[in-house]
Amino acid sequence: MKLYTYDPAPNPRRLQLFLDYKGIEIETVQIDMLKQEQFGETFRKINPLCTVPALVLDDGTVLTEVIGACVYLEALHPEKPLLGTTPLEKAQVISWNHRLFNSLFHAIAEVFRNGNPAFAGRALPGPLEVEQIPALVERGRQRMEAAWRMVDRALAKSSFIAGEHFSMADIDLLVCVDFAGWVKAAVPEECSHIHAWLPRARATLAGE
Repeated sequence: MKLYTYDPAPNPRRLQLFLDYKGIEIETVQIDMLKQEQFGETFRKINPLCTVPALVLDDGTVLTEVIGACVYLEALHPEKPLLGTTPLEKAQVISWNHRLFNSLFHAIAEVFRNGNPAFAGRALPGPLEVEQIPALVERGRQRMEAAWRMVDRALAKSSFIAGEHFSMADIDLLVCVDFAGWVKAAVPEECSHIHAWLPRARATLAGE
């Protein structure tokens, strides 16, 4: 296998934290997004979507979505499970993964891509030219605020976001917390359950 990625970016970081936690080592090639290498002909032949990460399997199959790569790798490396072990746990982790990606990750990305001059003409990932919509910056911030409170309510009921076990959903939430800093946002102070969860999640991720 070979992983094409760009370590600083949020989506690649989701997969890298998954790999690090499980102790999986894969040959890695960095695609410098600051130099727009994802649009170069060499990488387009690997992933026409022009997005990272892209995991190339031994048979040539290319997995371009983080959750797809995680499902595949979890099956190969079930130790230290991150996608649940029972049918219900698996459903809860995937549900939270989807919910976080759509409600929080996308909200932050909406602010970042529509409010950053560097993304003029590239308001969405990939090769399609899409103009920025300034109004989406404010909408993204509103969505972000609502999402933090949704997450805080969930963490009032359990140690981790999808239940009592650390999972990929917690990795996604950690990445969202850091990604929010890219748009000068942070978890609201009143979201006490998220603030209590943060050191617990980071310690678990670090193997402490």
